[in-house]
Amino acid sequence: MKSITKNIRKRFKIKSTTDNLALARNFIKDAALEVGFTEEQAGKIILAADEAVTNVIKHAYKFSKNGEIILSVSFSNNKFSVSISDKGKHFDPKKIKEPNLKKYYKEKRVGGLGIYLMKKLMDEVKYSKSGDRNKVTLIKYLR
Repeated sequence: MKSITKNIRKRFKIKSTTDNLALARNFIKDAALEVGFTEEQAGKIILAADEAVTNVIKHAYKFSKNGEIILSVSFSNNKFSVSISDKGKHFDPKKIKEPNLKKYYKEKRVGGLGIYLMKKLMDEVKYSKSGDRNKVTLIKYLR
């Protein structure tokens, strides 16, 4: 097991437009590599975070470019956390059912696997609401 004593805490704010997805990915990639994840591990974290940010843009803000998304990363005790918070429309993740992948592929569906991917790629995925803010937290342990 890798043991990193470095602790980090960083914040980055973007507007809710898909034009900013690359900025979000780079911010998360730099932090993940800084604390010791491999390129492959960082890629999985980036994909999960990209799905989360895209969901905020599409569903919470309905593609409005005026919304604000705050990305926060922290690392302590081998626990890397990426938090994505917004003031868009809230949703209940418990209402999202586990997809039937065989049926999904048979029907040649596109999209709709973001939450499933986040859960498969990360060690933990948490949703919370505080006041008018929604937050999804993605957690990956450095092993």
